[in-house]
Amino acid sequence: MSIIKEATFMGSFVREDKCPVDTKPEYAFIGRSNVGKSSLINMLTNKKGLAKVSQTPGKTQTINYFLIDNSWYMVDLPGLGYARISQSKRADWEKMIYYFLKNRKNLQYVFVLIDSMIPPQKRDMEFLMWLGTNHIPFVIVYTKTDRLLSKDLKKNIQNIQNEILINWNELPIEFITSAEKKRGNVEVIEFITQMNDSYYANLKNS
Repeated sequence: MSIIKEATFMGSFVREDKCPVDTKPEYAFIGRSNVGKSSLINMLTNKKGLAKVSQTPGKTQTINYFLIDNSWYMVDLPGLGYARISQSKRADWEKMIYYFLKNRKNLQYVFVLIDSMIPPQKRDMEFLMWLGTNHIPFVIVYTKTDRLLSKDLKKNIQNIQNEILINWNELPIEFITSAEKKRGNVEVIEFITQMNDSYYANLKNS
């Protein structure tokens, strides 16, 4: 079973060209504000205070890097959508996010967090389309799944999937997670481990 043994905060950066430069693969985590991103990161790394959890949407304002087991980077990106900041500042955030995602050479996948408790959101669908249009690999991570009855969770996820399939021929890889119940931890880390094995094998043979 794959687990994270060591997670180290490497710094916060306001521009892509200031982020760490080496050959380690990177995995970015992003979602709308208040989707539970910090809680998920803390759950995956088993370090309660690694990512700062806040009740204030838009708390993450920089590109935050965590070195995982000295072999890959977990990247915590600012939230999409609502935040208690000006429209110009929000536009700067999104410009920074999009530039980062389009230009990081070692970025392997974007983990797009979607709140399982609410109906499909236009902002989420637009972001998935942008990733697809720019040929950026992504997976979907459903959060807060412990807060719903099983039948309601299934219904909500089905609604989101139906919305995705309006514009896509097939669904991306999906993970069902709960930071509270530690659900999905193993599946997410095993997926990243498999991707890392392929990445390092290709790097060795190149």
